[in-house]
Amino acid sequence: MTTAREIMTSGTECVGEKENILDAAKKMKDLGVGALPICGTDNKLKGVLTDRDIVIKVLGAGKDPADCTAGELAQGEAVTIGADDPAEEILRTMTSHKVRRLPVIDGHTLVGMVATADVARALPDPQVGDLIEALSTD
Repeated sequence: MTTAREIMTSGTECVGEKENILDAAKKMKDLGVGALPICGTDNKLKGVLTDRDIVIKVLGAGKDPADCTAGELAQGEAVTIGADDPAEEILRTMTSHKVRRLPVIDGHTLVGMVATADVARALPDPQVGDLIEALSTD
């Protein structure tokens, strides 16, 4: 059974909830990632900031990215997956919440991120096809 820990990208960096979107976007560019977990001053996960969030909720809304914070874009409780959860659970969670990336948690500690590409490499083609279809209908 393949677990999240086995297919995740470890060493994930956070963006602080008080960090402005411009700095967060630069961090994404420098790291070559399309999403960063948003961590609070208490080091707890507050959400996930995606490149799509920046385009739709900031730039598309005519806001100045230097005047918006990552915390302002965090909505509700973050959807996560446990480090020892099986790949099939990742698939179910991504599908039911219509998310393409999930923070991986071990206890209360962020240990990595898992993306649809990670799942695609770990699961049989029919299951991956179902995930892609579910995520493409929004």
